[in-house]
Amino acid sequence: MVDGRIKLRHLVCFLEVARLKSVVQASSVLGLSQPAASKTIQELEAILGVELFDRSRRNLILTSYGEVFQRYVGASLTSLKQGVRSIGQAESVVAFTVGALPTVSASILPSAVVHFTARRLGMRPRIITGPNAFLMSQLRVGDVDLVIGRMAEPEAMRGFAFEHLYSEAIALIVRPGHPLLATPSFDIGAIGAFQMLMPPPGSIIRPIVDRFLVANAIGPPRGGEIETVSDAFARSYVRTTDAVWIISQGVVIDDVAHGLLAMLPADTSDTLGPVGLTTRADTPPTLPVQLFAQSVREVVADRAGP
Repeated sequence: MVDGRIKLRHLVCFLEVARLKSVVQASSVLGLSQPAASKTIQELEAILGVELFDRSRRNLILTSYGEVFQRYVGASLTSLKQGVRSIGQAESVVAFTVGALPTVSASILPSAVVHFTARRLGMRPRIITGPNAFLMSQLRVGDVDLVIGRMAEPEAMRGFAFEHLYSEAIALIVRPGHPLLATPSFDIGAIGAFQMLMPPPGSIIRPIVDRFLVANAIGPPRGGEIETVSDAFARSYVRTTDAVWIISQGVVIDDVAHGLLAMLPADTSDTLGPVGLTTRADTPPTLPVQLFAQSVREVVADRAGP
């Protein structure tokens, strides 16, 4: 018998604090005041009779009790939401939710949706996009059934299963006719003279970009730096300026293919990273999710060729 004093708000708050390692950040995400979030966690610990977090450090770290509780709470909320959605499917053909990172939103995902809907299975996916941390938190609590994109950092992958589909490098993107495209011998160091559009701290590829710049002895750009997660802004800005946009190849592959943007001939092979499917490790994907994942696999296989 589950203690009736444990409410849904306790469990949701616990999962967010565990994910963000901060009551302050969790309260912001949940729309609560910090005192309210702290009180919610304290109530849960009092009900359970154990401490779920180690408060001796700057960041809140789960205790051994907390780690066990996190696994069961995450799985329970996911199962509950899947059950609610299965009832709701009698009124709607939306069967599952896919979280897509920018690296696949403009390349693999559209073709996968076309492939899936062409099978006329009588159900459709709901597609949402956002930063990796947001999508992974939604996957953890069951609001998202599948995330497609670059694999997150190892610490963020706890409790998840990852299926590798292909590897992808970053690209240095400019407008057609950019001065760097006219040089007979491209020098990677030359990009330091131009303004750069960069992924912000906390994004999956920012550490990769930072290591690439350091390895090539490229310091702060003389033209300044703009951090952005908006692909729409970056596309428009790069097309009308001499800025250099550093981004995953998958985000701009179609733009380059259609001549809307150009890729500098830089060797970025050292930035290759895995792109694939992320699901919960403790909850089997539903049949619709499995079928959609198969569509993604087939699209990737077709693009890879024989």
